[in-house]
Amino acid sequence: MTDTTIDQVDDLARAAARAFELTVRSSGAERAGWLRAVADRLDEHADELTRAGDHETALGDPRLRGEVTRTTGQLRLFADVVEEGGYLEAVIDHADPDATPPKPDLRRILRPIGPVAVFSASNFPFAFSIAGGDTASALAVGCPVIVKAHPGHPETSGLTAGLVASALADAGAPEGVFAMIEGFEAGLALVDHPAIQAVAFTGSVRGGRALHERAAARPAPIPFFGELGSINPVVITPGADAARGSALAEGLAGSFQLGNGQFCTKPGVVFVPRGSGVESRLPGLVGTSPHKMLTESIAAGFSRGLEHLRSVPGVTVVAGSGEAAGEEVAPVVLRVGAEQLREHASELFEEVFGPLTLLIEYGDEEEVLAALAELEGSLTATLHAQDGEARPELVAALERIAGRVLFAGWPTGVAVTWSQHHGGPWPATTSQHTSVGATAVRRFLRPIAYQDAPAAVLPPALQDDNPLRVPRRVDGVLQVPEASPVR
Repeated sequence: MTDTTIDQVDDLARAAARAFELTVRSSGAERAGWLRAVADRLDEHADELTRAGDHETALGDPRLRGEVTRTTGQLRLFADVVEEGGYLEAVIDHADPDATPPKPDLRRILRPIGPVAVFSASNFPFAFSIAGGDTASALAVGCPVIVKAHPGHPETSGLTAGLVASALADAGAPEGVFAMIEGFEAGLALVDHPAIQAVAFTGSVRGGRALHERAAARPAPIPFFGELGSINPVVITPGADAARGSALAEGLAGSFQLGNGQFCTKPGVVFVPRGSGVESRLPGLVGTSPHKMLTESIAAGFSRGLEHLRSVPGVTVVAGSGEAAGEEVAPVVLRVGAEQLREHASELFEEVFGPLTLLIEYGDEEEVLAALAELEGSLTATLHAQDGEARPELVAALERIAGRVLFAGWPTGVAVTWSQHHGGPWPATTSQHTSVGATAVRRFLRPIAYQDAPAAVLPPALQDDNPLRVPRRVDGVLQVPEASPVR
């Protein structure tokens, strides 16, 4: 496919700005209808989308079909979110002239920020791509979206974009509310365009940092919401290792090899007690054959990362080989003693994107706590412990570095729910907000307070009679209507 020209980017951004004049006044019911129309259209073409995705990524029919379903589920979740109305965070404080100092009538609500640029991910051609969570959450609150397609799956991106655009048009969404561009220079021009009010990105730390700095260097800087690197540490306590080492080994093997290790939530570092049963069982659970990576550059990066880790003193191979052949790589499990972290923490804790995990053998909990203190932020942290082993100090150490703390299971697989948080301290993400789940919409909203405003100019959610029946806080008291009509 042909790269989008700079003039075309300008035309699309201007069209998005014109569309925003309409979407900012649209109702939640209207936008929910747009999202459900897109979800229905994608479901209708699931077979075609899955074939295109597998042709370009080799991720397989079951994985991709499930990802299409996840994508349409996200769209429908955000439709529910805007209809429910709590995302508006509506607050009313009535005037009180007798207060000291006197209080005016103040009413606060969240409003859409404007057109948004979304950069697609390489590893999820649907759920974090053209019609993924960033696009869905921005459209949900009335922000037009221009998506930069990932070069790893251009055919799939073009097909998806065509379906999204046609569904939105058929559902009555304004012209310019959605578009797709291609090409490196076009992506930079999009970030620079004055019509764009925020950027969302899923990808590497290097790429994210460059876009973050570009967004900040504009004459009018804009927020950048990046989901970047994550090592996702796992701690297995002695009791858990002894009680269920076989099951934990199977779970770890399945998790770090899932999708050939190309998940942002892949467990990259696993703390195991010395003499671990998990470690002893892994050789029979790790594949030996190379599998195709998403792109040649990802495969090359994996090989460089593996070579770098193996050069650290004390690092040995537990299972697999990491053998590479062109775009194909084989899985590998490495091990090192916790004592090596004192001199080599920065090398050992560097993310390797692909089917690799590093076991760190420890002698006691103090070694684990010291090691966790050296870790940067992650999307997830996992603790496998028996009763009485999940001590507050250990849990607090995991909370410090992660946005989601698991106490069972494995981090790969991110449920799309109202309560989900998919974010974490740098470099996991660049903000405190999530990129998955209902509150992902918060990235594309800004608060506005109305002081002593005439009733006629107030948004419906701030009017005294609450015609939309949204949850609100009035004079400090949370009010949740018993039933909310479709809005």
